Parts: sequence; structure tokens; C-alpha cells
Amino acid sequence: MEHIGSSYNGATKFGRMEGEGEYTFPTNTRYVGEMKDGMFHGKGVLYFPNGSKYESTWENGIAKQGTFTFADGLQYQEKDWSYCNGYDRRFYTERCNGLRPAGKSQITDLHPPRAIPDGCYDCGDGFYNPSTRVVTAYTGRFLRSADDQEHEWIVRTCRKAWDEVCGAEPEKSAAARCEESSNVNF
Repeated sequence: MEHIGSSYNGATKFGRMEGEGEYTFPTNTRYVGEMKDGMFHGKGVLYFPNGSKYESTWENGIAKQGTFTFADGLQYQEKDWSYCNGYDRRFYTERCNGLRPAGKSQITDLHPPRAIPDGCYDCGDGFYNPSTRVVTAYTGRFLRSADDQEHEWIVRTCRKAWDEVCGAEPEKSAAARCEESSNVNF
């Protein structure tokens, strides 16, 4: 385990995980539950660093039946999934708490949304820097390097830090803008 950065705290038998325990992956995902012969076996929960979790019954390291719950409390349903479909694009918190007033639209499930570093994208589990092609966790820890397919998806889909000037130029006074518009020749 120490070679790959994992750790285990719990019961063992013949040097293998056995009984109740907690296994932590190098990504800080944690499994808490029953073990048998060095594998997840019985009831256990995977806790992900973003706050989501997967509760399952495991057999010889394989999840047989389980439920996934997002960090905001939304539980995934395999059948009749109505969250964020083509007909209803509201965020889960909007479904639970109602829509925000006009002009105060919610652009993420968090309100207020996370501030994105300049030139980066919020890709759901962290920030993506397209110039380095690295995704870092919201805490600043390295998560992964993006391949071409993930890069294209993030750039096409995810919310980006605002880096474009639009609207009035704040450094120009109203008088200067008026003067420029009156100098137009017809």
C-alpha cells in the first residue's frame, strides 16, 4: 500500500484486510466498511473528496448493489431520472428551494458560485488550466493531466473565468464616449 500511496486502518488476518476497516486511496477517496481476504466484502461506503458517496454491498471487491449520492444530497436514480434532463434544467438546489428572483439567476448548484482562477475552467471536481492541461482540486492539490478528449470537453462545456471585456470601457468617461459618438460622419 505504501508504494502507491494508499493506507489502511482496521482489522487484519494473516496480514490481509479482514473485518471492519478504512482504506484510503491516493486520491483521498475512502472506503469504510467490511473487508474479507484483502478485498471490500459486505456493506461499505466509498466517500469521495468532493463530498459525494457510494453505499454498496460488495462481493470479493466488486460492488453488487448500491446507491450514489451527490455532494449536495441528490441521490442518483437509475430509472425515471428526472434531474437535469432536456425538459427540466434546474439545479438540484433550485428544485429543493425554488428559483432565485429574476436578475439573480443561479449559474451553478452552489450559490454564490466558486470563483474561478483567471484563464481556468470549473470542471466539476476542480479547476482546469488549459495552458498546462492540468486539473487541480478546489483545494489546490493535483488531480490529473487532461488528455485531448477531456480538454475539448472542458473547453466546450465548462464554466470559464471571465477574461473578456464587454460593454462600456470603464476607463473612458461618459463625456469622452459622447464626444466619440458625435464625431461620426454620415
